[in-house]
Amino acid sequence: MESIVTNEEIERQRALVFGEHPGINIVAPCRLNEGVIRHSNFERKKFELSFLHSTSVVKYFIPASGSGSRMFQFLYDFLADPSEETRSKTERFLNAIQDFAFFELLPFELKEKVRNYSIDLDEFVSYLLKEEGLGLGLMPKGLLPFHRSRSFILNAFQEQLLQGLRIREKDISFHFTINPNFEGKIKRTLTSIQELTGRQLDIGLSSQDPQTNAIAFDDEQLTVNDSDGNLLTRPSGHGALLKNLNEQDADIIFIKNIDNVQHESQSDKSVDIMRYLGGLLETFKSQLNDAIQEEDRSKLLSELNMDYQFMSKDFDFSSLDFQAIEQLLNRPIRVCGMVRNEGQPGGGPFWVEENGMRTKQIVEKSQINMKGDQYRLMVQSQYFNPVLMAVSTRDLSGKKLDLENFKDDSKYFVVDKKYEGKPIKFMERPGLWNGSMSKWLTVFVEVPSETFTPVKTVLDLLTPAHRDLDD
Repeated sequence: MESIVTNEEIERQRALVFGEHPGINIVAPCRLNEGVIRHSNFERKKFELSFLHSTSVVKYFIPASGSGSRMFQFLYDFLADPSEETRSKTERFLNAIQDFAFFELLPFELKEKVRNYSIDLDEFVSYLLKEEGLGLGLMPKGLLPFHRSRSFILNAFQEQLLQGLRIREKDISFHFTINPNFEGKIKRTLTSIQELTGRQLDIGLSSQDPQTNAIAFDDEQLTVNDSDGNLLTRPSGHGALLKNLNEQDADIIFIKNIDNVQHESQSDKSVDIMRYLGGLLETFKSQLNDAIQEEDRSKLLSELNMDYQFMSKDFDFSSLDFQAIEQLLNRPIRVCGMVRNEGQPGGGPFWVEENGMRTKQIVEKSQINMKGDQYRLMVQSQYFNPVLMAVSTRDLSGKKLDLENFKDDSKYFVVDKKYEGKPIKFMERPGLWNGSMSKWLTVFVEVPSETFTPVKTVLDLLTPAHRDLDD
């Protein structure tokens, strides 16, 4: 890696990490009918049917390289230094152990010890998490057993495939971004679903390009070497996956996180909502294309803006000539599902102003000043971003767009971590659905909270969305 990192690149990143970080100017949270739209059940069904009857080629793009170790962090913490919080979580975990899908993978003798409460806690946790046992703490999250379904144990990769196949009978493919160290295991787990369903599936895999890694610096602004004496770099966040997304081509690309999936028996609502987002995207893009062809395009676009709220309410289309309107509309489009904010950590939809122009952005808490007006606006957000998106990466004429032209490089993050016990700093690229999509046309639409069921800790698998409806 060090051979391709130039001195100029080191200096560029040093200046970004230690220089003044450009701020973000939130004007207001997107609220219902002020940047977020809501459709009735009847209207949703119309968009769903439109999607089902379309001939569009569809692809799922699912970032899936994250480690599963954080799901078990409370167990690690309890064994290392027990607290009342970790004790309570560990007790809940052990009391419900037979409800987890991975319980079926334990040897019979260990199951008996668990049932008889004669298990040594350290021994049991070690078996679950370490390499000499199930190794759950070492796997990517997508490989962890999530659900029991009839006689099968299914992980998140498999559940995403099964759910995607329900959304579309044909002309659908899948692409997962993965940790390359587990490529063999991931391929085998995906192949098993092809065998189970009897369908030949189009599945692509890619990894985050190491050349997108960020350079690590110490507190003295000096570069850091790893244990082998090479320049220390770190993966530069999910914004680095913009390159992977840019290589995909389909009429509609669905984007969602690997851990946001429901038990197969509980997935009807999510299946319907993804169809709805896809139909809404197609309809919106078709109506934009029709409007731009008409002489009274400014009037038609203003009416569409009332329906979709993709620009600010006072945006004046009549002030633009045809070329400027083409430039405004011929860009990637994203239709993003938003759930009601119930206190989840993460980003949300906001109106942001830059250079006198208001745009709709998904903003993370780490992007704003935690004091003053910006923080007050952040906590007033009614909605949360669950990463449920239908996107088009082609212009209105169907030509593939280069997504690199529609990102905002100034929306990077500065991250503080430790390496061998010493503090380091490095930059993360603009988030995939934050700065990396900053210049996209954006529609925010309210979706039911049942579609957002992430698995951040193993205890989340005990919630109703992850249980068999027939149990």
